[in-house]
Amino acid sequence: MSGTTPPQASARNPLRDPADKRMPRIAGPCAMVIFGVTGDLARKKLMPAIYDLAHRGLLSPSFALVGFARRDWADEDFAQVVRDAVAQHSRTPFEQQVWDRLAEGFRFVSGNFDDDASYARLAETLHGLDATRGTGGNHAFYLSIPPASFPLVCEKLSSSGLAAQDKPGCWSRVVIEKPFGHDLASAESLNSVVNDVFPESSVFRIDHYLGKETVQNLLALRFANELFEPVWNSNYVDHVQITMAEDIGLGGRAGYYDGIGAARDVIQNHLMQLMALTAMEEPVSFSPRALQMEKIKVLSATQLIEPLSENTARGQYAAGWQGGTPVVGLLDEQGFSPTSTSETYAAIACEINTRRWAGVPFYLRTGKRLGRRVTEIALVFKRPPHMPFDAAMSTDIGQNALVIRVQPEEGITLRFASKVPGHLMEVRDVNMDFSYGTAFAEESPEAYERLILDVLLGEPSLFPVNKEVELSWRILDPALENWAREDADGGRPQPYPAGGWGPESADEMLARTGRQWRRP
Repeated sequence: MSGTTPPQASARNPLRDPADKRMPRIAGPCAMVIFGVTGDLARKKLMPAIYDLAHRGLLSPSFALVGFARRDWADEDFAQVVRDAVAQHSRTPFEQQVWDRLAEGFRFVSGNFDDDASYARLAETLHGLDATRGTGGNHAFYLSIPPASFPLVCEKLSSSGLAAQDKPGCWSRVVIEKPFGHDLASAESLNSVVNDVFPESSVFRIDHYLGKETVQNLLALRFANELFEPVWNSNYVDHVQITMAEDIGLGGRAGYYDGIGAARDVIQNHLMQLMALTAMEEPVSFSPRALQMEKIKVLSATQLIEPLSENTARGQYAAGWQGGTPVVGLLDEQGFSPTSTSETYAAIACEINTRRWAGVPFYLRTGKRLGRRVTEIALVFKRPPHMPFDAAMSTDIGQNALVIRVQPEEGITLRFASKVPGHLMEVRDVNMDFSYGTAFAEESPEAYERLILDVLLGEPSLFPVNKEVELSWRILDPALENWAREDADGGRPQPYPAGGWGPESADEMLARTGRQWRRP
């Protein structure tokens, strides 16, 4: 008809059209169920992140949040718990209008993980939300619970019909926190149990490090700039150090940590993923499948450097001083056995057998009660083949390094040599620094905001798949087995003083090759 706009030429709504990548995508109608809603993770991270998403207008007006736990709470009690968590931990300011709209969708279901009647009540609650709030049969189940309970809850979700994938236009997804298994065999078994209930495309394994702005910027740094690609290989890089150091102890966390240790807790997931992102080839696109395939290639080509006795290290923090305050060692922490062999520090050396990285060791380390809290990826470059300066002129020159700071003070540091002002030709190291906090006006969202939104959108780019989890265990298992043999022969983790940078065995591990750990 004359004067009308053909349908294909109508104006595009950027809030609805995912093709417009400049606008944030808004999650459609759905409900999220948090199992273990009374725990620290739910209170400190999940509830505040959900409020922050609502404050930014990224949740559907019909979004609903359901808590599942043993508490005898009414919906109003649950709402008050969420409000207290938001008031204490939210990133964005509290606004009554945002809160009132969000809280209309709060429900609480009292129940046990192994009780069929509890899941019947949960199903009734979700069906009610579908009818009254229009959540559309779309349900995400967040398992903020001990790993041993994952199979049980998945099986109950299946038997109750809540995990059904056969409803046209509806989805059911499960979100699983680490650790995912405790070795390769247990991870494969758990994958099998979960995938019997949820197809892999509906399983979201949370690694909150992958939601951090700086980790995602690693991809931009590598693939949006031509500057770094020519030197991002074994021709120029001497070695890579990936560090996650914490200055806190483990008081009160014995129930979770004892028997798991630092390697399982951090290296198998966080640090392996950072290594894969650092070493991967450029993907053909930034689709989830393309990113996952490149990471899988890296992990498939990675193995520990032999002999393990010289290229792994572990330790336990002993008594010492932290921030001017005396602190006790692990064996004196509440809940830990005096004979515990759980390591609070772990370091491994890996090699990636690809054309790009052959001969470049990747050192991964993590620890509690270290000198400061920091997570970073450091590419340490080779020394110049010839130095024309006299030794006295260049005593303060180290190796060039590109350091990606993941937390805190997110940013990038480039270390290089420069002449000292004055009449003499004296050269020393200087830093060129980029900081997220000062370079952009926008405040970076919390990692859980990005990850929860991706779950609700069904965007799996930042979530490890089965193969990545299993390959990471395949890499780490030989070190765990070697340490278990040492324990059987009467060995134990080497003590290191709180406030230091780990056991002597870790320093010796690098010193054998003429290298040393960075002191962030």
